[in-house]
Amino acid sequence: MPRDIPVGNGNLLVAFDKDYILREFYFPHVGEENHTKGEPFRLGVWVNGRFNWIPDGWRIRKDYLDDTMVTDVDLVHDGLNLKIRANDLVDFHENIYLKRLTVENLSGEEAEVRIFLCQDFHIYGNDIGDTVAYRPEVEGLLHYKGERYFLVNALKGGRCGIDQYATGNKEAKGYVGTWKDAEDGILSGNPIAQGSVDSVMAIHLHLMPRAAETCYYWICAGKNWNEVYALNKIMVDKSPEEIFTRTLNYWKLWVNKEGLNYDLIPERAAWLYKRSLLILRTQIDNDGAIIAGNDSDVVMFNRDTYSYMWPRDGALAAYALDLAGYLGLTRSFFNCCARIMEKDGYLLHKYTPKGTVASSWHPWFSNNRPQLPIQEDETALVVWALWNHYNIFRDIEFIKPLYNALVKNAADFMLRYRDKGTGLPLPSYDLWEENQGIFTFTASAVYGGLTAAANFAQAFGEAGIAERYRNGAAEIREGMDRHLYIEKERRFAKMINLREDGSVETDASVDASLYGLFAFGAYAPDDPRVRSTMEQVYERLWCKTQVGGLARYESDYYYRISNDIPGNPWFLTTLWLAQYYIAVARTKPELDKALEIMEWVAKHALPSGVLAEQINPYTHEPVSVSPLTWSHATFIIVVQEYMNKLLEIEKCPMCGHSKFLKKMANGGRSSRVK
Repeated sequence: MPRDIPVGNGNLLVAFDKDYILREFYFPHVGEENHTKGEPFRLGVWVNGRFNWIPDGWRIRKDYLDDTMVTDVDLVHDGLNLKIRANDLVDFHENIYLKRLTVENLSGEEAEVRIFLCQDFHIYGNDIGDTVAYRPEVEGLLHYKGERYFLVNALKGGRCGIDQYATGNKEAKGYVGTWKDAEDGILSGNPIAQGSVDSVMAIHLHLMPRAAETCYYWICAGKNWNEVYALNKIMVDKSPEEIFTRTLNYWKLWVNKEGLNYDLIPERAAWLYKRSLLILRTQIDNDGAIIAGNDSDVVMFNRDTYSYMWPRDGALAAYALDLAGYLGLTRSFFNCCARIMEKDGYLLHKYTPKGTVASSWHPWFSNNRPQLPIQEDETALVVWALWNHYNIFRDIEFIKPLYNALVKNAADFMLRYRDKGTGLPLPSYDLWEENQGIFTFTASAVYGGLTAAANFAQAFGEAGIAERYRNGAAEIREGMDRHLYIEKERRFAKMINLREDGSVETDASVDASLYGLFAFGAYAPDDPRVRSTMEQVYERLWCKTQVGGLARYESDYYYRISNDIPGNPWFLTTLWLAQYYIAVARTKPELDKALEIMEWVAKHALPSGVLAEQINPYTHEPVSVSPLTWSHATFIIVVQEYMNKLLEIEKCPMCGHSKFLKKMANGGRSSRVK
């Protein structure tokens, strides 16, 4: 079930499902810990003796207020003659989740309205040993366990405090949950419960015919009572409306800081570009981890989540953010990578938001021998992305402490970790995390990583080291020419494996990740071998349905909807095709092929702008994790690369300057490793 309107501030992340039910509450890190375990925080309404839970009988529209990370949700119930406009946000500075509800009586009669909000906390991700209590000094409810405190409160008509409450037990001894107590419109007032617990609170409104009133609900998150008490005091002293306004203004400033010329792209694509920046920000922890996606529904698939940092996904997201001008976020990411890098110069499969090693299915021992359980492209692309960062911002003081700790450490590893016979990287796991071998994508990424390291070494005056790295990259390129290109098929192989007898086993299947050939500088995009490869990627992987889009590879089984297609279309793979069209374009009509893909992505995004990992090839409904950070990052990359190429193509023949007066944030400079 998609999480299509997440809100957060880098410490606290809140997300809702398609029915506008709060399902994710992460604190103190984005992606860790989830204090709901995916269980619903229900919202119900009682009007003149009639009660309904949302979504039962409600028409729901979910979106964001323009250029903000503030939701804009309409809830209409014809039977209750009620309309609610809801705005959710997490304060940009304090760890406070705020909901503003404007409740409108659509009838010609007076209405007694009671809004019921239920808190189903599973603190630290479990329901053992929690406590919930009514705290009279703030007239609110406190959920706590260990060093996690959540204070729930409300305000209406200038008065702070809740009108009714109940606490109780759930999920044990036949207890359904205290939320059931709301259905008669009256709460028990039980002041405390311990163990597996939940709570319900109510806000009472009296509405005249056709009248509306606004009320507020919030949750303060902290590590002890004093912290949440202080946050609650901020809400009372400043007022919820001031918190709402300042957060609204902050995100408008944040997303518009670069002043791009959005007239160069279709209106819907420009809208999705801004929305992607904001949604991407919700998935980034303030300590630097860029999380793949926070959607606890995927637990049902493999009993694990996407709430981890994959260094590859993070590196490509950092590349997107650097192109867009958000260097503060990417600096934190690169510093995080330097902290977690293994002493031998490689990065492991994935990491928790705190930076500890995460769960993995890559073994340290296989075929009766030890091995490194890595995807080597993850190490390489961090270095590649860091060079792009420096190439844009030239922030040498930032790079200096990373040069030895990250760049040279990783480059020396990449230089060592190669097959002596072919010059190619030793076998590692692929970017899809399914197979082990020598992959074209991985070899391309390592080429890009070593080239980036050589550029750094040259810049730091270490010409000998730079030459070693460049020679290593050249040997990888030669190995790709000899061993990964299939002359008969006129395309590069997905992967090869070297047998003990010296022979080569080739996997010639077509894979969208072959875009890596040109993306990281290993080959020119107009190299005939690259052209032929990418043409076959389109021919073999484009989904021939009304939806369209590009699958990952032939016979992709992951969440596969039908055997009549090569696999479900993914947003990021389809956008890789756009990157190729941009890279080879020499005229505006050639560039328009990328524009068509940008419009395709915007068309198949959720109404809120959220991009899932995959979509159903027949209904275009989201499949798997939603939102997926990598999808949004790739859209940002495509828009930036499109605009840069457009500025390059549309130059005045007389003066050599762009025909467009407004330029990109980075001045139209190319950020690709040369």
